[in-house]
Amino acid sequence: MQYHLNGFKPGNYQVPDEARKPYPEPPIVDLPNEVDVLIIGTGPAGLTMARQLSEFSDIKTCIVDMESGPLLFGRADGISCRTMEIMEAFNSSEMVVKETYQLKQNTFWEPDAENPENIKLTHKIADARAGLSEFTHGIVNQARLHELLVDGMERSVTQLSPDYSRELVEMKIDESLTQDLDAYPITATFKRVDDAGAGKTETVKARYIVGGDGARSNVRRSMNIPLEGDSANKAWGVMDILLNTDFPDIRVKSFIQSKEHGAVMTIPREGGYLCRFYVELDLLGKDKRAKDVKLTEQDLIAKAQKIFHPYTLDVKEVAWWSVYEVGQRIAERFDNRPVGSSEDIIPRAFVAGDACHTHSPKGGWGLNTSLPDTFNLGWKLAAVLQGRSHSKLLSTYGTERRKVAQQLIDADRELSKLVATRPNAGDNSEQAKVDTAKIEAFMQRQSGFVSGTSIEYYPSYICTGQDNQQLASGFKIGQRFHSAEATRVADGRSQHLGHLVKADGRWRIFLFGDTQAPTDPSSAAYQFIDFLANDESSPVQKYTPKGSDIDSVFDTYAVFQQQDLSMHGLQDYLWPAKGKYGLRDYEKVFQSDASNDIYDLRGIDRSTGCIVVVRPDQHIATILPVTAHEELTKFFDVFMIEQK
Repeated sequence: MQYHLNGFKPGNYQVPDEARKPYPEPPIVDLPNEVDVLIIGTGPAGLTMARQLSEFSDIKTCIVDMESGPLLFGRADGISCRTMEIMEAFNSSEMVVKETYQLKQNTFWEPDAENPENIKLTHKIADARAGLSEFTHGIVNQARLHELLVDGMERSVTQLSPDYSRELVEMKIDESLTQDLDAYPITATFKRVDDAGAGKTETVKARYIVGGDGARSNVRRSMNIPLEGDSANKAWGVMDILLNTDFPDIRVKSFIQSKEHGAVMTIPREGGYLCRFYVELDLLGKDKRAKDVKLTEQDLIAKAQKIFHPYTLDVKEVAWWSVYEVGQRIAERFDNRPVGSSEDIIPRAFVAGDACHTHSPKGGWGLNTSLPDTFNLGWKLAAVLQGRSHSKLLSTYGTERRKVAQQLIDADRELSKLVATRPNAGDNSEQAKVDTAKIEAFMQRQSGFVSGTSIEYYPSYICTGQDNQQLASGFKIGQRFHSAEATRVADGRSQHLGHLVKADGRWRIFLFGDTQAPTDPSSAAYQFIDFLANDESSPVQKYTPKGSDIDSVFDTYAVFQQQDLSMHGLQDYLWPAKGKYGLRDYEKVFQSDASNDIYDLRGIDRSTGCIVVVRPDQHIATILPVTAHEELTKFFDVFMIEQK
């Protein structure tokens, strides 16, 4: 798709440039007095949290922001493979794939050894993230991603919409109520910042609060949580521009280093014409911030033109620009509990996204780390609120996501130093070659982390069974379920199994059968299904509310090696009767594709098969032998509450 030919216009990219209009400011309605979950901030962390909770009709959610309406200009631009997978869980990936600019290549430029005032191409490589997911790393306006999340909220069963023009002025936690799950220990006071409501205050009581309100988070400050790490000492400029240029790689992501004027990183943007420039500026003085750097967009353009010599940059329009400082900081803790608290202490307030980790935007990690923060927290909070899981589950959020944030900080610190390194070898460009080689090596080494596909959670009671990893070496416990295709038995359709794991709070149990026919009552697969369906000790029987559909908590899928199966020859549990009419679900059984066999792709032991348990956030919780009935029950017994 192409757009922005005659100037940048925010809004819905499905609308032609000539007719596209910015998102209108929504009407203001009074805030509710009490909610289950209060979310502060409509950035990627806040909206992902709200989008997930909007699926539960019995959870009352409110999301508030001090801005007057939705974001118009994207601050983040990169959409990682993992973020695409999460958007698929929200049934929104098709539009993101359609609209994003897909990054396929990287180029590296450095001073020309024969004429150091000029830059010269050293090499062009394929993007290191290719093949890590069925999705491709892409570029799209952050505002457009926000719109898709909001659309999903508004069309959900709860019809949830953000409330704008409110500034959080005070947040209190009544410590005497935090350990009572039915209490509302959070009191948040807001000030209206719109003209019509100027001076008006509103108070909301909440059972839980989630602060996704950015690097200067009022929620974090109210909990007295310090940020730890390096203060900023380097400034960069960023701008989205429409331009004409004779630079040959303007539609390729490029790392460019000049001899005397610093570095630029360019990223082509969606629509075919827009491009983002990250321009290296000078060191910041002591106690200085980026806001103290008195520059304009024309200064950024002039600096970029010097770096690009001998190529010309004729900038026609600057859609958005900013100056930011490079610093890497992480919150001491991600919830209101004191450091070292027992998991039995119930957290009631959380921070996510930039509110708990800050860094430079060059790696595209801000949005792509913030969004998974609340994708991790959302299902846990829903499970506790609905009485399906013990409250101790909430303590795993900080444990799992703070580790990821620390990895992010470490990687960003390394990348910032590499990108800002200036060659200083005079006419000898050997130093420059070393620098660009280091950047390339970094991108190769960190490709799984940058894409989000290798994010791995520590072993815990919701990431266990490492002794059985050899049963499916390609499904790494703790990492996301790496999707692959299989053929649906009922109709022969090819289906990505990872796309079955939607953001609906359900657990997925994937049975990969062995070489024995699943129709044989003596087979391990047959006996496992019989256990799930009929044994009173099975997690399906213990934790599914009476009267609910059999897959309302545990959604089971089976993949078999046999190619001659019929749905009607399999146990009822694999094509269950559901809903008020008892209609049969024919979409739970698959067979491996001979030309693209999932057993081979994911290293599944053909002789024994295995069970892969996938969490509601798509991460693999455990792998078990097909015969491990008791072990499966014990896994869920640790944190789930039996339903009567």
